[in-house]
Formats: sequence, C-alpha cells, structure tokens
Amino acid sequence: MKIKHLERHTVRSIQSEDGDIIDCIDIHKQPAFDHPALRNHTIQMTPSYDPIMEETTTKTYSLKNEDSKSLTSQVWQKSGSCPKGTIPVRRSPQKVLLKTNSLEDYGRKKPGASPSLTHLNKDISSNLQQSNRSMAILLTEGYSYSGVKGDIKVWNPHVESDDEYSTSQVSLKSGPYYDFESVEAGWAVNPSVYGDRKTRLFVYWTADASKKTGCFDLTCPGFVQTSSEIALGGAIYPLSVPSGLPYQITLFISKDPSTGNWWVQYGEKYNLGYWPPDLFTSLRGNAETAEWGGEVYSSKLEHPPHTKTAMGNGQFPDYISGNSGCIKRMRIRENSLVLKFPEWVSTYLDEYRCYGAEYIGDYIADPEFYYGGPGQNLLCP
Repeated sequence: MKIKHLERHTVRSIQSEDGDIIDCIDIHKQPAFDHPALRNHTIQMTPSYDPIMEETTTKTYSLKNEDSKSLTSQVWQKSGSCPKGTIPVRRSPQKVLLKTNSLEDYGRKKPGASPSLTHLNKDISSNLQQSNRSMAILLTEGYSYSGVKGDIKVWNPHVESDDEYSTSQVSLKSGPYYDFESVEAGWAVNPSVYGDRKTRLFVYWTADASKKTGCFDLTCPGFVQTSSEIALGGAIYPLSVPSGLPYQITLFISKDPSTGNWWVQYGEKYNLGYWPPDLFTSLRGNAETAEWGGEVYSSKLEHPPHTKTAMGNGQFPDYISGNSGCIKRMRIRENSLVLKFPEWVSTYLDEYRCYGAEYIGDYIADPEFYYGGPGQNLLCP
C-alpha cells in the first residue's frame, strides 16, 4: 500500500496548526520512483540554468510590481521544517481515502471531451469545450513553447459539492484534443483531493487527457520533488480579500535545456521539482499551447441547476478594483531562454453568463488577465 510505503521512509512528521500532517520523506524514496519509467532515474537537484538571472537580464518589462507583490507562504511552515535530504509530503486525510472508489483514480481529474490544442479557428468553442468543465483562459499557440509564467492572485472561492473543484493556474499543453498532454501549476480548492475547502498549492500532469495517467501533486508516481521547504498541496496564507491587500503566487514552468525535465519554480525562489520527459510523448519536445486562467469542474455544468462553485473569487472580471481572479506578468519562453509576453493571445470562455474573461492589453505597461464568476446566478440558472 502506498501509504504504508511512505510511512516506512518518514524521517520526521510535522503537525500543522491547520490540521495537516506533513511527513518528511527520504528524497530517494518519494512516490515518483514507483513509476515504471523512473525506476532508474537519477535526481536532478537543481536546474542547469538560473531562471531568475534569465529574467533580470530580459529587457521586455520592469520587475517593479508593487500593487500585487505581497508574498504568500504555507501554514505548516510555522510548526517546523523538513531536514535536507527529505521532501515534505502532505499526508492524505483518511476520510478522503475512504471515500475514494479507486486508489488508482485518486488525485486524477475526471476525463472528458478535451480541448484541441492545435487548431484554434472559427470553431474554437467546439474545440476547447471539455465535458463537465468550465474554463476562462487566456492562451497563445502557433509557436514552440518551453516555458510559461504568471503572477496569480490567490483567493478562496466557494466550492459547492465535495466532488467539484475550482483552480487557477498556468499550463503548457500538447497533442491531439482527445489525448492531450499537459503540465499545470497553480492554486486549487479541491475537497475530493485535499479533504477540505482551503486554498492549496498544486501541480498537475497528464499524458492522455486524464484518462489513465497523471494526478495532482504526489498522489501518483511522476513528479520528482526536490524542495525540502514547500509542500505540494500545502495550504496557502494569507489570502486576498476584497478591499484588502492583494496576495499572489508566482509560478514558472520551464523546460531544462540540458535534461528536458519540466521544472516548476514557486515564488521566484523555490525550485519545487520537475516532471521528467520519460512521462510524455508530445512533451518530450516543447509545448504547442500556453494558458493562463481558471477552471471549474462539476457534473452540473451541462444542465440546470448550474453549480454555485465559483471561479477566481466568485466575482466577474473587475479590472477597475481588481476584485476578481487576476493573473499579471504573464510570460512565455520559446526556443531562446528569453522570457517575454506572447506576440499573440486570445481569450476563451465556456459559459459567459456563469463566468467571465477579460484581457486588458491597451494603455497599460504590462497586459493583465481578469477572470471568474459565481457560477449559478440570475443569468445562469
């Protein structure tokens, strides 16, 4: 049993004040190496390049971003730390595991009709529509992408049912619409994975549109964690509130030019770990699409009554006050190591009466993307 396996390799356990238990696991005994393709994998402890230096030498924008630079942390860090040579792994709550029909499916998004990532045309709505999902995203395609980055404002949206979720993320995708591959990172409220409605840091991957591969965080083999300081699935604090300070997380997914590993950097400081290219087919090369925005999952999206699960913070896009889901400093990396804003972007929205998407690109120094909504309302019964 995977849980017993992790218990055997726990060096220290930390009881967080928010109820989480963080197990410090020997880095060489982490779940990733249960994947058949990674049995003889050698851990890359740090990227072969410095993405922070890469950014400071880029002349495309100013690093000053005072209005949304308030930093977030993780609650469990108040109660202790994991020693070097270990990684912090959030222990899955027993009540969640007892509700799970199949441990093989635990932590995986439910599969559905998935987006086409290579033919964005007049039929964009039919190409991007996913079963039981509602998306509000900004995307770019047409080039070869080796990185995506963004500052994501952190909220705690209402999630109506335990089997629903609301996420805000950056992602890279490739492959045909029915079998796409993706790597994602952001924040989520996801009771079926985490057992509560706290806002938590997540990473996600799939190699087949979530049919049989991939999962959130370390709930299945695949993601190789290297950081001893940040726990995937850890609760984020503080959170943004209307008329209060704006809090954000900065996430950067980038391909290591030497190893092909897809690294995740958090807060422009922590290299969390990576997905090895052995997990993928299309993403052994670069990605075909980069995306920023929000996603809601519910089985109640395609017929009334619509779910009341919110996206962003539950408000429709609000550029004036900033009281909505928001992503700033959006960057992509193509074949060079230069971070830049894409030459072409487009918004995509599944349900304009339930959620919204607004791209602000004129009259400001750096484009911004606002998104979100309440779900069920007078116009979205």
